[in-house]
Amino acid sequence: MNAPALTVDVDPATLSACVRRWARELGFTGIGVANIDLSSDEAFFLDWLRAGFNGEMGYMSRHGSKRSRPAELIPGTVSCISVRMNYWPEDAADAPSQLADGSRGYVSRYALGRDYHKVMRARLQGLCDRIQEAVGSFGYRVFTDSAPVLEKALARNAGLGWIGKHTNLIDRDAGSYFFLGEIYLNFELPADGASTAHCGSCSACMPACPTGAIVAPYRLDARRCISYLTIELSGAIPVEFRRAIGNRIYGCDDCQLVCPWNKFARTTAEKDFAVRHRLDHSQLTALFAWSEPQFLEKTRGSAIRRIGYERWLRNIAIALGNAPSSPEIIAALRKRAEHPSELVREHVHWALEQHRSASAET
Repeated sequence: MNAPALTVDVDPATLSACVRRWARELGFTGIGVANIDLSSDEAFFLDWLRAGFNGEMGYMSRHGSKRSRPAELIPGTVSCISVRMNYWPEDAADAPSQLADGSRGYVSRYALGRDYHKVMRARLQGLCDRIQEAVGSFGYRVFTDSAPVLEKALARNAGLGWIGKHTNLIDRDAGSYFFLGEIYLNFELPADGASTAHCGSCSACMPACPTGAIVAPYRLDARRCISYLTIELSGAIPVEFRRAIGNRIYGCDDCQLVCPWNKFARTTAEKDFAVRHRLDHSQLTALFAWSEPQFLEKTRGSAIRRIGYERWLRNIAIALGNAPSSPEIIAALRKRAEHPSELVREHVHWALEQHRSASAET
């Protein structure tokens, strides 16, 4: 961040009001300015790492204190703009109904459309361009889940919501179905007050987690989380969690679906987040039949592509093993039983065994 702080004299309050207006014009549904003191969050985060709750996500500890000290990550940072953008597609099939239908694959609603990294990053850059037009050159960096940043803590400091017991950010008027993004600045804007917590005695999210990943209020063991297991974990999914995964083939929304505050959540107006390729209600057998070229084509521009074809088949094999038995499902699994990937074969064989065991019991 080598640019000067500001090249013209601008009233901070006036600029702040303009930035908020520009952000909403760019499609952000919430914006605030955070102070960058994250000392208490740093202690909590380090304790979480010491417990090993990050699993295979070694990058969580790779950057030392830079994650919780913005000025160490980007020297010169003195302020942070935090934004949010709703993602739940208006036309998406009903989530509880899809979870209840074991023959269909469930994809977390944030991943049904275009990759949010690309959308958010472009809009954040657009906001910086607007600021630069108004005030001249300044130093900044934009982030959206793309660097060691404690984004939920910064969003809380910016007044965009509180961190709930499931560790997601919640806003009283918008629920929790939104993406977050940040702009680190080398000049100071008036900071908003931090949000206060409103979970109260509610703990609906904790028993709702299929794998018991919320081991205590505000404490998530990622190694048990279905989002981690289906997206971040590169190898075999532990057998102890496979039945609980059900038909969730990419991510999980369960802890948010039961949150009372999401009765206030709003669907997104962003066309980029509209459902693609019927991924909100597709049959598992149809998804399992995709060839690798089909997978690459249908996930072009999607966050799903990052897991790769092998893990895609791994996840669907588990869901097929949990699905109600039918000749179509058995045939689909047998077709992949000799797949070149040992990872895929092992999960397919496990799935076939589930159906053999179910048949033997009846």
